[in-house]
Amino acid sequence: MESAPPAPQSPPNQTPPAHGRYPAIPGQHKGHFDTEKDNQMRISESAQFSDMVENRGLLESSQRLKPHEAQSYRKKALWVSWVSIVVTLSLAVAAFTVSIMRHSASAFGFAFDATLDVLSSVIVLWRYNNAAAVHSAHREYIACAILGVIFLISTFCILAKAIHDLAAKLLPEVDDFLFSVSIISGILCSILAVVKFLLGRVLTSKALITDGFNSLVGGIMGFSILISAEVFKHHATIWYLDGSIGILIGFIILAYGVKLLVDTIPRVRQTHNYETFE
Repeated sequence: MESAPPAPQSPPNQTPPAHGRYPAIPGQHKGHFDTEKDNQMRISESAQFSDMVENRGLLESSQRLKPHEAQSYRKKALWVSWVSIVVTLSLAVAAFTVSIMRHSASAFGFAFDATLDVLSSVIVLWRYNNAAAVHSAHREYIACAILGVIFLISTFCILAKAIHDLAAKLLPEVDDFLFSVSIISGILCSILAVVKFLLGRVLTSKALITDGFNSLVGGIMGFSILISAEVFKHHATIWYLDGSIGILIGFIILAYGVKLLVDTIPRVRQTHNYETFE
């Protein structure tokens, strides 16, 4: 008579997981760390690639845009620059007239900034007048360095005028002409600033972005003329607001101009060997 088979025994040293815990899936943590490591490597490689492209004398837009796209945006940048020159030159003449007739430091500051906007748009025209140099980093940094110098010159003129008016306690006169110039300049310069920012971002152009910043400052100064004139109309004791805004704008332009020079002058030297479009 055959004996019954022995009952199966549980393997030694194996206990059911306690408190609902289950053993980790082999390679789970390793896979998580590998994913993070891959992401970090991709970010690092992207930064190194951008530096490599720049070191070859090209902007990052050379890798983002197809040739026909780059030329299309280049032409748009030229059109925007021409429109900006016509608009800001007209506003500069009007603002200089307001400054002389109404003793407005903010109007003088805006007129100088509008003149700066004209010059910066001319520099952008030079920057993009050569179709072959649309991605030239060297040409880009030369344009930015020139803009930085113009910013510094404009700063000293704006500050000198504002400080003089505050010291002499000149009171701004308010009329419809001043309001008209303020509103028109504020709206038009703000629109130009937005368009330049968008084009500068697509073309990875610091010169275009700087031109947009200058237009933005012009828009702010246009509205500041309106605000200071309205405040003076209702509170004649606050006569110094106009000059104070002029000083504030002057220091903003100064800070931007210094930063622009510090950032671009070393890069002009680094990329001059790659410039082949002159």
